[in-house]
Amino acid sequence: MPKSKLTTGSFPHVRMRRNRTDSWVRRMVAENTLTTNDLIWPLFVIEGIGVHDPIESMPGVDRLSVDLIVEAAVQARDLGIPAIAVFPNTNPDVKTPCAKEALNTNNLVCTAVRAIKEKLGNEIGVICDVALDPYNSDGHDGLVDDGEILNDETVEMLCKQSVVQAQAGCDIIAPSDMMDGRIRAIREALDAAGFQNVKILSYAAKYASAFYGPFRDAVGSGGALKGDKRTYQMNPANTDESLREVAGDIAEGADMVMVKPGLAYLDIVRRIKEEFVMPTFAYQVSGEYAMIQAAVQNGWLDGDAVMMESLMAFKRAGADGILTYFAPRAAKILNEK
Repeated sequence: MPKSKLTTGSFPHVRMRRNRTDSWVRRMVAENTLTTNDLIWPLFVIEGIGVHDPIESMPGVDRLSVDLIVEAAVQARDLGIPAIAVFPNTNPDVKTPCAKEALNTNNLVCTAVRAIKEKLGNEIGVICDVALDPYNSDGHDGLVDDGEILNDETVEMLCKQSVVQAQAGCDIIAPSDMMDGRIRAIREALDAAGFQNVKILSYAAKYASAFYGPFRDAVGSGGALKGDKRTYQMNPANTDESLREVAGDIAEGADMVMVKPGLAYLDIVRRIKEEFVMPTFAYQVSGEYAMIQAAVQNGWLDGDAVMMESLMAFKRAGADGILTYFAPRAAKILNEK
């Protein structure tokens, strides 16, 4: 057996509590640190002007019209949050089986990105989700033919969607669709269009999870979803498979990788970070957020304390960054320290 790396010793010569006596020493010997640089704020954009549209299943989160998305981006910049992620709540009237609205240069995401960049330029990073579920009348991340999710045809659409978003000013393309081969195809499409410096954050290990429900409410895809996503998203029982998925995406040109969901999959975050030593992100998804908020609203948990503890769990597991709806609230607390 390998020799233990633990320092030997025993009480009373060794007193573990000595390094816990005061705040200054606890901070000095802390093994992990959470800062505003670790936070990415997901935002939902909706049509209109001056619109705050509360999401019932995500207490404290609103869909925002483009003008208010710009204000949120300014707030994020001022709080020291390095990047935001933009997701659309697309009008059902423009959703089609071919998801053509994803390629509309004036769709909600592209309009929001241009407005953010016009206001802030490179003062904040903008991440755009690449998948068809916000635009697909079937509610799936890919094109559907007689119940089958089409892989290669979907990848062609994702390449076009990525270029459209890059043209609008997106800094990081984030494919969340889980189609095979899409990272290489998107990288080649971006390079061919002159966007060699646009980064790819791959949702490399995205599981077919029950924790996504409130997000689907937020983007309006839940009610449209026909069937489930188990033929392309990963089986929650699998861990080794995540390493194969990540290895493939890195080989195809991913600059960063993502694990989704987050809290229930911290073991996956740890394995991926240790195996690949790549920038590794995790998404504290809508269901995880909603559970904490529900408990807080019932007076069962201390909201700020649980929020910060949950975010530190991501750092402890090895995450380099966290997509979280708590981002502005957490940043305010971190900035006050």
